[in-house]
Amino acid sequence: MTALAPHPDTVTEVSLDALPAVGLPELLERAALQTRVDRKYLLGADRLPAVLGAVDGSLRVLEIDGRRDFGYRSTYFDTPALDGFLRAGRGRRRRFKVRTRTYRESGETWLEVKTRTARGETVKDRLPYDLADAGRLTDAGRDFVAGIVADRAAGEVDATALVPVLHTRYRRATVLVTARADRPGQGLVAAPDASRVTIDSGLAWRRPGSEERLSLPGEVVVETKGGTRPSVFDHALWDAGVRPSRVSKYGVGLAALDDLPALKWHRIVNDYLSNPPERNQP
Repeated sequence: MTALAPHPDTVTEVSLDALPAVGLPELLERAALQTRVDRKYLLGADRLPAVLGAVDGSLRVLEIDGRRDFGYRSTYFDTPALDGFLRAGRGRRRRFKVRTRTYRESGETWLEVKTRTARGETVKDRLPYDLADAGRLTDAGRDFVAGIVADRAAGEVDATALVPVLHTRYRRATVLVTARADRPGQGLVAAPDASRVTIDSGLAWRRPGSEERLSLPGEVVVETKGGTRPSVFDHALWDAGVRPSRVSKYGVGLAALDDLPALKWHRIVNDYLSNPPERNQP
């Protein structure tokens, strides 16, 4: 039986290591969520255990081969005019994000295109990719991106002009969250109400061809991925005084490294990434 985290009235601190495990097949079956609503939060890593302990539901951590956190490496692609960056930063509805994502432990690599629906949901399309091509777009990759961008983002964006503009790396833990049932004795709610939460730490950014690295020590990015209704994890964060943040790994990293207009990410860039001592961290 899956253990339940305590109700917020009896908050305790809970570590990810202490939570039950969930395997990848069950996680994907219950909360694949390729179309979803994302809510992002930035908070100190030391605050996370209390938030985990306040969630009114079941929490299980993705575990693969005994490991509960995984290294990610991404390369983001944009036009020379940074159309993707500018559209996202200005809150345009028809926007796009193109990246390769590599799972560092396995070397598994995907080409991903993220777009938005009219309802504000995030849609992610993926193409299996060769690790050797993670830093560039192949002809097949450009064709894949072009079809999606033309259909859902903006036909006037030329996918052949996309070039690598930013590298990121971080470690991620993934939590499957299932809310309590509304009526006592009913047990946990059905699988469609399950949601997924990712917790990213050790974020670092650099520009292609540059050795300068920007990092975010001591902070984690928490992202809840579910339906239009906030999850019990969102409510636990709100009860702790943590509100959604306009955090974009691509947006804030590129703005801070290149001294670009920070647009809707200005608060994060100014408060967390504009301090010179944070640059060139190992």
